[in-house]
This record gives sequence, structure tokens and C-alpha cells, in this order.
Amino acid sequence: MLLSHDHIRTTVETYLARHPHEREQLGGLLDALERPTDIASRSTSTGHVTCGAIVIDPLGRVLHVHLASGKVLAPGGHTEPEDESLAAAALRELYEETGIPPQAVAPWSGYEAVPFDVDVHDIDAHPGRGEPGHRHFDLRFLFRLHATSEAPVVLQEEEVGGIEWRPVDRVTSPSLRVKLLRLMRETEPQTANASALIYNDRGEYLLHLRDYFPGRIWEPGMWSLLGGGREPQDVTLEHTVRRELQEEAGLDIADLTLFGTEYASDDAGASVPVAIYAGRWNGDPRELRLTEGVMLAWFAPDDLHRLRIADTTRDLVMRHAASCPAKVSSTAPGIGFSSHGECRLASSQGTVLNVVGVHLYLERPDGTVLLGLRHPDSVFAPSTWHALAGHCEQESAITCLIREAREEAGLRIEPQDVELVHVVHHIDDAGDRPRIGLFFRARTWSGEPELREPDKCTQWKFWEPAALPDDLVSYTRVAIEGIRAGRLYSEMGWA
Repeated sequence: MLLSHDHIRTTVETYLARHPHEREQLGGLLDALERPTDIASRSTSTGHVTCGAIVIDPLGRVLHVHLASGKVLAPGGHTEPEDESLAAAALRELYEETGIPPQAVAPWSGYEAVPFDVDVHDIDAHPGRGEPGHRHFDLRFLFRLHATSEAPVVLQEEEVGGIEWRPVDRVTSPSLRVKLLRLMRETEPQTANASALIYNDRGEYLLHLRDYFPGRIWEPGMWSLLGGGREPQDVTLEHTVRRELQEEAGLDIADLTLFGTEYASDDAGASVPVAIYAGRWNGDPRELRLTEGVMLAWFAPDDLHRLRIADTTRDLVMRHAASCPAKVSSTAPGIGFSSHGECRLASSQGTVLNVVGVHLYLERPDGTVLLGLRHPDSVFAPSTWHALAGHCEQESAITCLIREAREEAGLRIEPQDVELVHVVHHIDDAGDRPRIGLFFRARTWSGEPELREPDKCTQWKFWEPAALPDDLVSYTRVAIEGIRAGRLYSEMGWA
């Protein structure tokens, strides 16, 4: 038997008691609950309820599934007659799509029977399946993944192509992302650590010699990775590792990639998850401002046996090095790494992969140009004006541009209305990874800029190109000046 209107209405009203400001935007759902049609049935063409599972792992990452349609969303779907509750429907969908069983997760405290978020969105018609256009009222329930659970993944192959654990600030749904960021700031962080596996183009790893203070610090007098424990202000563990790098060594790594998760034992013998972020840096550790420990130094994997180092740290470095197609050793200086933790053969000039950034050049008929003011807590360029931009993921540059414009500002752009107008090849500081900034003009678009990601951008504003703000990202200024002058290419930061 399908879930009753009374159960759904009670759940929705309980949610609105916590979020009264959302009553107007959920008016369609409330109206549907007053109709005699069965809102729990997928055959109700005017609109029906769906249920989603928001699963957070011990490292604070959120589970997403890659659908066959190309969308990346949290697990979820339609209710079924056997579902005893809306939350149970979300758990069933989680299991069907990913193979993660209900016993591997637990409801987030305070959200056992109340949705964490409710989203209303339109679904296009599918004439081939006899489905008219309709609405989904998606009730999303929040769960923790048990720290001890390995949660084996068995995908629903006809619909799901893969899963991905994303940090909170990269959750695809804007409304959900804002709520999760607020929750993480208000909730006492789980005990978790983050460490940095830093390597250079010679195939060496940066290790930190700890102070010898037995009983006061972890692994005293041993070589280890830079890093530390999560603190309340850290929204994600990437924020944790970046803060620790800055505090311990004044070190800023342009790109950090999650390499894996390790588990260590604290002084009480409890298991503590450690997120390992890998990043490339070619600087001299003797020039860093070390505030903790004795020293920093580069070591080749073959030299680790001579050091006083924990077995887990040695194994981690060796596992990273073993992912290379060729063995890294102190006698093989020509071996280097890519930013994804995979080895590559380096040329004599130290060939590296470049980061590709995609930028929107949006110019109104009056000649003013759109810029956004970055959030004060942004890792890159805080409280600074910048073009709407994002890193190119596993997608084409134009696809990335269209996605970022929609996610960040609610703008809709069609591929045929986009043209490349400038390229900036730049490097910020010596040893940093080179970057290629692609600037695309949108000839036409629909919508007005709105704050879809207030945790990243606090204001959108159109500026006169002749009176750009002083606090503007430098390469963005160069690009705008180049576009206005009709130049296609610029370089910055190269000696």
C-alpha cells in the first residue's frame, strides 16, 4: 500500500515548522496534498513525491551517483508500496542504486523522521515511455555512514554508472549545499584528521620531522606527513589540510587531490579516519617558515627504510609510488608525477599537466561586464572580484562553462551561443602548477545573475571595463583588457 497523504502531510508540516520561510516555495507540494490524487504514486502526472538519501561519510564527504543521463545527484527515487515510511523509501533507493545496505548508515541525530531538505523541480516529458511533463517533490533524508562500515558498492547498472564522494562545498544541489555547509559549521566536527602527501618532479616526498616530546605529541621524533586534526571552522577536510599546511609551514599547494583514506589509532586506541590529499610542489623546504617540528626534507621512496617512520606512513608513500608505471628511486631522477597521484616520465624541462580553468565573459549591451565578489573564506582570492569560473572536470570546456553558469548564478546558456575570446597561460609563484584560463563570451543568455552559491560568491555586479575594481584577480584583469583590445592570448608569471 502506498504511503498515506496523512503521513506525507505530517512529514512536510514538521519540516516547515523548522523552515517556515520555505512555505511559499513549497506551495505546489502543499496544494498537491489537498487534492484527492495519490501524491505517492508515480502515475500521478501532476506531480508526486520522491525520496533521496543524503549520506555523509566519516570524512564529511557526501555521496553522489553518476546517472546514465549524465546527471550527478544524491541517490533517490520514487516510493514503492512496500515502503513503510518516507525515510525507509530513501534507504531502499540507496541500497538499490549503490548496494549500500540500510544497516551501514544511521539517521543524522534530529533528522530521524524529518527531511533535511525538500526540493521541487520539473521533469521533462518522455513520450517514448508515455510520461508527460510533471513535478517531483523530493524529500531528502540525512544519514551518517558508519565509520566501521566498508559499505561495498554494487551499482544499479541500468541507471547508475558510478559513485563519487564529494566534499560539502561541491555538492551539486545549491539548496542542499547551503544547508550542509551551515550544518557543518554548527555541528561539532567528527574526530578526523587530514594529511598532505606532497611530492616533486624528482619522485621525492616531503616529510616532516616531529619534535621529540613523548606523551605530548603524536609520533614524537618520527618522520611523518604534514597535517593535523579537523577544527570547528573547517567545513571540509580539504580546508583542514590547507589550514594545517599554512599553520605548520606557510605552504600553499595550488591543487590537492584526495588520494585515499587511512585509519590511525589515537592515544585511547580508538580508530581515527585520516584523509590523505596528494599534491605536487617543487620548492625548497629550507625556505619554508616551519612553526612546528624540527625540519622538512625531501626523500625518495627507496630511502625510507633508513628513517624512523611509522609503518603506515611508509606504506602510504610506497603505495603512492607503486601506482607509477615505472619504479621511483633515488637513482632515477627522471621520474616525476602527475597531479592525480600517477607517475609519468618527465622531460628534462619537468613537463607537468596544466590546470584548465573555464571563465565566463558576460557583457551586457551597455558594455558592462559581470564580476563576482568571492567569499571571505575562499581558499583562492578571498574578498576579491573575479569572473564566474570553475575547473574543468571530466567534461568539455563549454559544458563546464554552461554548468558553472547555471550552478553559480542561475544563468542558462546554449552551446551555440558561446565563443572563445581569450586565453591566459599563467603561473602564480615559482614552483606552482601552470594554469590555462579559457575565457568564453556568451553572445546571448537567459536569466539574471543570482547568488546560487553564497558560500563561494557574495555579490554579482556589472562593471564598466574602464573602471574595474582595484581588488580584481590579476589574470582576470589581463584577460578583460585583452578582450577589449582584441587580443586572443596573454601570459603571466613566466620568467
